[in-house]
Amino acid sequence: MTLTTSDFDFDLPEELIAQTPLADRAASRLLVLDKATGNIADKQFSDILDELNPGDALVMNDTRVLPARLHGEKPDTGGHLEVLLLMNTSGDRWETLIKPARRAKAGTRISFGDGRLQAVVVEELAHGGRIIEFSYSGVFLEILESLGEMPLPPYIKERLADQERYQTVYAKENGSAAAPTAGLHFTEDLLTAIQEKGVKLVYLTLHVGLGTFRPVSVENIDEHQMHSEFYRLTEEAAAILNDVKDQGGRIIAVGTTSIRTLETIGSKYDGKLCADSGWTDIFIKPGYTFKVVDAFSTNFHLPMSTLIMLVSAFAGREQVMAAYEHAVAERYRFFSFGDAMFVK
Repeated sequence: MTLTTSDFDFDLPEELIAQTPLADRAASRLLVLDKATGNIADKQFSDILDELNPGDALVMNDTRVLPARLHGEKPDTGGHLEVLLLMNTSGDRWETLIKPARRAKAGTRISFGDGRLQAVVVEELAHGGRIIEFSYSGVFLEILESLGEMPLPPYIKERLADQERYQTVYAKENGSAAAPTAGLHFTEDLLTAIQEKGVKLVYLTLHVGLGTFRPVSVENIDEHQMHSEFYRLTEEAAAILNDVKDQGGRIIAVGTTSIRTLETIGSKYDGKLCADSGWTDIFIKPGYTFKVVDAFSTNFHLPMSTLIMLVSAFAGREQVMAAYEHAVAERYRFFSFGDAMFVK
């Protein structure tokens, strides 16, 4: 039976969409779903420690979100343009979304921060995006840090008081247009406690694109085309993970971005992990056979998104939709700043 996009829809009261992060990252709630039995348990996120065993590996995405939303103007008219950086394509060229797009034709010049940063639109893309090329004096990332804003998802209406709350505590590699939000719940203290329990902490990188959060627009999910995202796994990380597997430990992913990276590499190398980097457009949906990941933590995802389809591929659509129904009834907080699931 072919599943449709509507099979992954659910009713979500708007007030359950978390608008601000909790004061304590680890104070969020944790719904634990056992895929073998369908049993659901309501816990606190700090209880994730009880779900991890000595000899397991916890795999986290160390990407860092760029302050990728820029406000500029057209020097010739003074018209305002909002530019969202999606991906560095080469040198000083970036794929972007510009609002309003109709005012950003090829050749359009844009000035940011009283001219500290300049750009020109060099190409109009089929999906409405734009390739722009920047010119500046100094270090681009330093200029971006001073001029850019954090690109919070459109369902978050509140202003973020502390920009670092949309970064994980282990964020290191600049390049994401959005945070790997499953990692936002971890604190330094909790990671230390996990390590002291005998769990290996392993990091990989996947730069998150905004396509991750877009609902699927086709009814037949087999027709959906995934966006591409850049990933990297080091030789050291691959060796640790292979050793954990060989010793009978579990590979536990933090978030769908870590899952997609591990499964991309596992699919290339017959279930083994090797040092690897490149672009992945893997679409994990029901029917997919997992090669690497044994359990994972994740946030609650948008209806009809590829992310809820990924979770369903692991734990079964009926059980995942039942867990979501339970989460709504129990008033869990949803999406980026919301609560978490642990699926085992």
